[in-house]
Amino acid sequence: MPTFLSGGTGTPKLLAGAADVFDPAETTVVANTGDDVELGGFLVSPDLDTVLFDRGGVLDREFWWGIAGDTHETHDELERLADRAGLDPGPRYLDAEAQTNGREIARWRRFSAAREFMTIGDRDRAVHLLRTSLLDEGRTLTEVTRTLADAFDLDVTLLPMSDDPVATLIHASERSDDAERASGEAAGHASERSDDAERASGEAASHASEGVMHFQEFWVERRADVEIADVEFRGAAEASATDAVLDALRDGPVIVGPSNPVTSIGPLIALDGVREALHETAVVAVSPFIEDEVFSGPADDLMRATGREPSTAGVAAAYDFADAFVLDTADTTALDRPVVRTDTRMDDGADAARVARACAEALETVDG
Repeated sequence: MPTFLSGGTGTPKLLAGAADVFDPAETTVVANTGDDVELGGFLVSPDLDTVLFDRGGVLDREFWWGIAGDTHETHDELERLADRAGLDPGPRYLDAEAQTNGREIARWRRFSAAREFMTIGDRDRAVHLLRTSLLDEGRTLTEVTRTLADAFDLDVTLLPMSDDPVATLIHASERSDDAERASGEAAGHASERSDDAERASGEAASHASEGVMHFQEFWVERRADVEIADVEFRGAAEASATDAVLDALRDGPVIVGPSNPVTSIGPLIALDGVREALHETAVVAVSPFIEDEVFSGPADDLMRATGREPSTAGVAAAYDFADAFVLDTADTTALDRPVVRTDTRMDDGADAARVARACAEALETVDG
């Protein structure tokens, strides 16, 4: 009964073919929640939702985001109203006090719906509203995720990495043009880094004045066009992996898909007890690189910015708990652990099944 560590699109793509190799009824998926963001009062959990929507048969696979065929009337009307009202462009990060007031699950990741910078479909929005309402009723994120999974008839067990808030924040280099675009106080960071930053009156400013931004602002709004100085998992030191997550990891085996090692998997393994649990079970990881070439996304820049070599060798160093690796056939990296090679590009379910079979083969080398 394998447990997959999931974030971004790498592991969800692998899951699309995993059912041919691993029984879904005995499969657990632990999803990163460091990318979660609150927009206008509702909590969006992108990495949970990618698995929820894909395994529920409704994911928009063209973008690997949102629900296929969704309408966007509410999002478009918000934009029209903001234009008519003459509101400044976003993202509009709420001020420091608002970041930590009220709903604790959304700490350090709250944005106004004015100038909604992520395109949220109408059916997609209903999921987020239900999630947030159930949280407000006192349920944990784990409990809410189980309820949503039942609603989408999921065939796997889906778990958030924690019931506590963790926010992935990107620290931009002072040389970054984006870091120079000051629109007010870097909300939520003023007390730590800048006592004299000015707060935009009645609006929440972006973190840009101090070069700090939420991962979703970095990835969605800025298209990763930022020179990265560092990555912070705010709240990880105080957050806890749930008992369900730790039990799933200890029961193993664990498969780490080709997700971004820094922002998709990093928040998860930053939680107390997770790395230790991974050291105690059989772990196979799929590299998101072919030697020093990343398949997609900003993993290379993020690894470089956090002091890691942006390559398969760098991934292996970061995943010191991994017992074996699945590498692409074109990847000649020599590792100190067993390696199974296959074509790791995944464009469809058949590709994913091939990589899943390689994962199963790699697990056999560990068990043997």
